Amino acid sequence: QVQLVESGGGLVQAGGSLRLSCAASGRTFTGYAMGWFRQAPGKEREFVAAISWLGRSTYYADSVKGRFTISRDNAKNTVYLQMNRLKPEDTAVYYCAADRSTAQGMSINRPDYWGQGTQVTVSS
Repeated sequence: QVQLVESGGGLVQAGGSLRLSCAASGRTFTGYAMGWFRQAPGKEREFVAAISWLGRSTYYADSVKGRFTISRDNAKNTVYLQMNRLKPEDTAVYYCAADRSTAQGMSINRPDYWGQGTQVTVSS
């Protein structure tokens, strides 16, 4: 049973920061890129950021470049998303994902595995 469990969401004021975590269990994710997607009410799910297996390559959506940072700790099977200078338009459910592709590939292809999501709300 593959599980990706997100945590760290919540309510924050515009300009603030949050750090999301995603813990993977149930199988080995050796060789898997990990990433984050988000879905705002009434909108389609969109790519946010991804990181390669060894962490040497990262890829970001233009809307979050310079504000969000993705990282991973393979010893803990965990991927993180540090979100700074948050804006109201960042409000969404954030989903963790895993895929046997490149970090850039995750921005194009539908990932193999998904978490259940964590809500991030940014107030103005």
